[in-house]
Amino acid sequence: MNRFFTNNKEELSAFNAILSSAKNIIVTSHQNPDGDAFGSGLGFTLFLKNAFPDTVVTFVSPTDYAPFLAWLPGVSDLKVYNSNLDNIIQDSDLIFCLDFSAISRLKDMAEVVLNSKAKKVIVDHHELPENFADFYYWDQEASSTCELIWNLMGELKMPTAINTEIATCIYTGLLTDTGSFRFPATSPQVHLIAAKLLQLGVKPNEIHRSLFDKNPVERLQLLAHILNNNMNYLPELRTVYFTAFEEELKKFSSNNGDTEGIVNYGLSIKGVVMAAIFIEKDGIIKISFRSIHGFSVADLARDHFEGGGHKNAAGGRSSLTMQKTIEKFLTLLPNYQKELLEQPN
Repeated sequence: MNRFFTNNKEELSAFNAILSSAKNIIVTSHQNPDGDAFGSGLGFTLFLKNAFPDTVVTFVSPTDYAPFLAWLPGVSDLKVYNSNLDNIIQDSDLIFCLDFSAISRLKDMAEVVLNSKAKKVIVDHHELPENFADFYYWDQEASSTCELIWNLMGELKMPTAINTEIATCIYTGLLTDTGSFRFPATSPQVHLIAAKLLQLGVKPNEIHRSLFDKNPVERLQLLAHILNNNMNYLPELRTVYFTAFEEELKKFSSNNGDTEGIVNYGLSIKGVVMAAIFIEKDGIIKISFRSIHGFSVADLARDHFEGGGHKNAAGGRSSLTMQKTIEKFLTLLPNYQKELLEQPN
């Protein structure tokens, strides 16, 4: 399913009128931004600044970002949300909401965005977008929000505004949200976009190394600890789940993003269809789900853990204790056993 305001003449005309006259534009993405959220947000902010030099364009992140993303172009101008930014958000003309379609993903920033007089634009690829925006550029079949932002920039017909820095941001989102171009949503279009980004001067080896090969030693120690001590394999349910307790995160001096990707190790086990990781932090259990083939973890997250996402990659949360959350998860699993066992190897 998809919905593009650019395919509707009236919506496109209204959008262009607002964009061309806007004095203050806000770009934002979801809390705890990943590579796609950060890449699309930074890349589109740089694009808008180049295309509309007389407009104030500000990228505001609802929460702080992971250190492994701190090298991206434009990050020095990013603002992490606090109440001092309320006035600029409330008085903005346009707010671009990238890589999320549920207002709760803005955390403490959600209310001020909803109450802003600005027109809101959702650019996203997650399932079931909420109805809080004025314009939608949404496709749940897209590989990433960066793919959609690339297409949107093309539709705005300002190619000279796209430079190597912007291309680097977009490539980062493509790379991370496709699992280094291996997930099912890696379409021919994705590779064509990647080729164009390389022509703009992107250096894939440098981006990959910056993202994946500059870890603090504590991050590897945390990974080793979780894999060795906190992995639970349920072959009869073709499921693996991990736990990460807050005291363990503190022991290994964990930063934002240090648990990113751990859940994928579960899917590397032969025969496993679903993997999950339960992370305890600030009295909440954050959950990441991953799956393969036709098993929808988005449905599981949405129905039982206040979450959602994509069919094969979703997130959720629980206000229960870790023990109670795991008990709930294990109680639910037999309901999905038949579907899990039916998936191909």
